[in-house]
Amino acid sequence: MSIRHGLLALLERGPRYGSRLRTEFESRTGSTWPLNVGQVYTTLSRLERDGMIVQDGSDDAGHDLYTITDDGRAELRNWFETPVDRTSPPRDELAIKLAMAVGAPGVDIRDVIQSQRHHTLKAMQDYTRLKAQALADVPANRDEVAWLLVVEQLIFQAEAEARWLDHCESRLVRLAEAAATEPADAPGPAAARGPDRTPAGRTRSKR
Repeated sequence: MSIRHGLLALLERGPRYGSRLRTEFESRTGSTWPLNVGQVYTTLSRLERDGMIVQDGSDDAGHDLYTITDDGRAELRNWFETPVDRTSPPRDELAIKLAMAVGAPGVDIRDVIQSQRHHTLKAMQDYTRLKAQALADVPANRDEVAWLLVVEQLIFQAEAEARWLDHCESRLVRLAEAAATEPADAPGPAAARGPDRTPAGRTRSKR
């Protein structure tokens, strides 16, 4: 997640100080990705070093204000216009967990899938409830609209994860069924003759 560009977007609306940026960032994203003040000021320091923002006086309460520069605006425009790169996707803990669970001694991957499915469906229900609350009244400002977009993305993400878990379970069932129906190894010549048959295939007479 680009905290850097999120702060630039907020500063484009006017000068801000650190704790206000933190509050507005969390308000815009519905506290989905909470920040601490240390993250905010570390990012501001780097933006200032890179010429994207400058300190520009202080407010009546003595808070240092930061203002976006022309370079910062150019960086922000480029961020908005450039698609998010999917060629190097971030590590997904769930995908790694299932990949490692396949064949792991003492681990029933079906239990892993079922446990995750329960958690994912509960999260999707919680997100859907939040969406319903947001739509109870028509969004009155851009912060409320932004939060609605974020919570809808979380719903779609949870739905996709639930479908993927169903697919994983179906895949494992098909593989298990295929393994169960594989023919046994063909018997060797001695086993084929059996103990009571001559090399010519005739049954020995019993005396």
